[in-house]
Amino acid sequence: MKIAIVHDWLVTNAGAEKVLKEIIELYPQADIYSLVNFLSSNQQKDIVKRKTIHTSFIQKLPFAKKYFRYYLPLFPKAIESFKLKDYDIIISSSWAFSKGIKKNPNQIHICYCHTPIRYAWDLYDEYTSNLKQPKKLLTQLTLQYIRKWDIKTIDNVDFFIANSKFVQERIKRIYNKNAKVIYPPVDIEKFSFCDKKEEYYLTASRLVPYKKTKLIVEAFNKMPNKKLVVIGDGEELSNIKQIAQKNIIILGYQKDETLIRYMQKAKAFVYAAVEDFGILPIEAMACGTPVIALNKGGTAETVIDKINGIHFEEQNTISIINAIKQFEKIKFDYQKIRETTYKYTSFKQKFSKYMESICKKY
Repeated sequence: MKIAIVHDWLVTNAGAEKVLKEIIELYPQADIYSLVNFLSSNQQKDIVKRKTIHTSFIQKLPFAKKYFRYYLPLFPKAIESFKLKDYDIIISSSWAFSKGIKKNPNQIHICYCHTPIRYAWDLYDEYTSNLKQPKKLLTQLTLQYIRKWDIKTIDNVDFFIANSKFVQERIKRIYNKNAKVIYPPVDIEKFSFCDKKEEYYLTASRLVPYKKTKLIVEAFNKMPNKKLVVIGDGEELSNIKQIAQKNIIILGYQKDETLIRYMQKAKAFVYAAVEDFGILPIEAMACGTPVIALNKGGTAETVIDKINGIHFEEQNTISIINAIKQFEKIKFDYQKIRETTYKYTSFKQKFSKYMESICKKY
């Protein structure tokens, strides 16, 4: 069977690209399509090996490498421009537009959905509320257009796979479609176990508003006797540096080996975002490090209260501070924490088994 794999865009090596890499390894004969491909040579070698990436017309638009997101209103047309009539199976890896790929009635389209488009749905108010006119109006009109297009393309998908129960519920609520849950892959061997912990807490993520790293920093500002290490880069970095007290160390972007070393030695990993799944907390747990995380979204599923971490209920400093106090009263079994991550190592087996079950019906 001829297979096409469609990914939203290739510009970094994040969680969605880890899923894409596994799917490509399962189906090395497949052709790959993406709105744009601006991966570095090392990233390309790691994710897609030496395969050719078929890109859309967005790739060749002026300044696309740096500003391709500015062409957002054109993304629906761009994804629909791919001609995939010669394929038997289409697999989309989608958190935005690739689920809207056009198909024929005799083709099977399986969508691995990382989330329905966040900024058009659940985070619509967060993305638009602080914008100034006329940018606010233009953004609202664009996102309303994308919402309509997104709903119109639902029937292009024959089978949905969700990356968590949280996203499964979101797919049901927004698209009124059922989805099979298959958790994304986590390379727990890379994040090796360590039971020698030191007296600091760690948080790591892209430093953007919805990750709520600034909130964690504000909480530790009120706990001057507790040390926090912050790893990550993004638009909030300078602001976080300005507000951080002496007990907080801001390291910015760090390579994987440095991140892993800090994860292994941390007293706990603190995470306040509402995530679709959240790979970083699981990577921390693979190191044997307990996680203090919000009891919403993906971390509500992956963090088991008082087993591999502690939950807090609200995105505010009081909830985080109270969770830290509760955490320090519990003695965790670091080896047991690592064991809770083993179930995230069977992505290929579960994905291929599900694909086989679908293909047998056709």
